[in-house]
Amino acid sequence: MRFISHLDLMRLFQRAARRTGLGVLFTQGFSPRLKMSVARALKLGLESREEEAVFYADIRTSADELLRRMNEQLPEGVRILQCHGKYS
Repeated sequence: MRFISHLDLMRLFQRAARRTGLGVLFTQGFSPRLKMSVARALKLGLESREEEAVFYADIRTSADELLRRMNEQLPEGVRILQCHGKYS
């Protein structure tokens, strides 16, 4: 997975979040995008074990449930290790 570009990785997370059915939020405007942010983009060819991302959802769900449902949708080699939530 280290040869996947930053934009492809963002698309991967967006699609996984949509498939969970957890009610993720989208930006307003002509071309809506999933409301998420990543602390920094990885350079192509680098691996990382601790990247930080923020997802916004319009429902209250536990962090454990979000972690489980997201990991079910992600391909081998990409895993969410920890999840913290405002309502967890």
